[in-house]
Amino acid sequence: MDYAKLKLKAGLEIHQQLDTNKLFCNCPSFLRKDPPDFEIKRKLHRVAGETGEIDVAVEHEASLDKEFIYQGYNDTTCLVELDESPPLEINHEALEITLQIAELLNCEIYQTSQIMRKIVIDGSNTSGFQRTVLIAHDGFLETSFGKIGIETIALEEDAARIIEKEESSATYRLDRLGIPLIEIVTKPDMKTPEQIKETALKIGEILRAAKVKRGIGTIRQDVNISTSKHPRVEIKGFQEPRIMIQTIDKEIERQQENVKNNKAESQVRNSQPDSSTKFLRPMPGGSRMYPETDLPLLKISREQINKIKKSLPKLKTEIKEELKRKGLTEELVNLVNSSPDTIDEFNTLLKVYPKDSNLIAKMITLWQKSLAKKLTEAELEKILEALKQNQIQSGDVKSVMESISKGTPIDEALKIEKVSTDEVEEEIRKIIKSKPGLRANAYMGLVMAKFKGKLDAKKAMEIINKILGEK
Repeated sequence: MDYAKLKLKAGLEIHQQLDTNKLFCNCPSFLRKDPPDFEIKRKLHRVAGETGEIDVAVEHEASLDKEFIYQGYNDTTCLVELDESPPLEINHEALEITLQIAELLNCEIYQTSQIMRKIVIDGSNTSGFQRTVLIAHDGFLETSFGKIGIETIALEEDAARIIEKEESSATYRLDRLGIPLIEIVTKPDMKTPEQIKETALKIGEILRAAKVKRGIGTIRQDVNISTSKHPRVEIKGFQEPRIMIQTIDKEIERQQENVKNNKAESQVRNSQPDSSTKFLRPMPGGSRMYPETDLPLLKISREQINKIKKSLPKLKTEIKEELKRKGLTEELVNLVNSSPDTIDEFNTLLKVYPKDSNLIAKMITLWQKSLAKKLTEAELEKILEALKQNQIQSGDVKSVMESISKGTPIDEALKIEKVSTDEVEEEIRKIIKSKPGLRANAYMGLVMAKFKGKLDAKKAMEIINKILGEK
């Protein structure tokens, strides 16, 4: 397609759950699979926003006249989620994470902001509105094709989780309602599907550097697209990178067909697995917001902003370069850089034994994968202290870890009986004589099996190479 001729303009809206308690109460923010303890039923009615008008999207939902059923739990659902109690003060941890992301996206932070109510009567909120607050604006993201503007960053409540939909009713679970959600809205600066895809992936990398939830359903991406003579269309659930480009191309074709038939209209559509889109509702306007009356203005001090700037999380690409500078191989860099916890463990153990970063990385990999964390971090540190004091050799570390994982007390596991160099050399000569013609690594395997961790592997290889060199 000739995207320039079509005058394609696109912007992204990305919603990411933060890994904290809920935004306006102290309830935990995890989803449950066990049966709920209770249900309540409600009907929601249309109301006007702050402009005095009823929004077209609200009018559409009201016309469906549905009954809503909400499922909850006695120990993790509170009166705030049931809309039977005023909200608590905004979650400070969630606010701090949002400020970090705003700084990483080069945004201007609002020092005073009004928490708002956004009218939502599709049943996904018990109250009939979603609380949202603008945090920052006018940022930018560097990409391979230039800067992409960041219009706004908001912090809001996630919606309740849909369980079942019928023609006259819908059932929601309250475990997701109120989970903190950061909303990042870009400017319509993207002119090709490839630019949209790159921008989405780069914003995703920045989000993963902060304390956000991981996994299916924790991030939701919407794309806004307009073409020549066709108003903006918002595509919800624009998730799968593999079909992003096909979805955009199909939407452009649909819009151009609408223009030919004089049916061009702004609306919200759902992305489908086959890369097509489906009508969801009319495009909402600015008539569904009004101030939250139960909460004061949100004020963010210059001191708080400066503190955030000093503690910004590092991006994965930055961490990767740091790990390379510390001497890790490409494979070990990828293993260590797989999660923030792994990076923290690596840096902690490297302080104990800074001589060999690759050994530390291998220890962490063995600890997390093969041994399923059967050792404590304190035990790992004690093994490295023993290595530093020459009680054990680097080749002993793996066998010591495996021994402790099987229940051997650490002090016993660290008592490694060593054999003399002369004894090792004599045994190696016997092995080579009995099995001539093998490679050095093959002899090394036989020697290690014979001595079962009682020798220095590096020294043994030196002896093997020396003997083979005599021939």
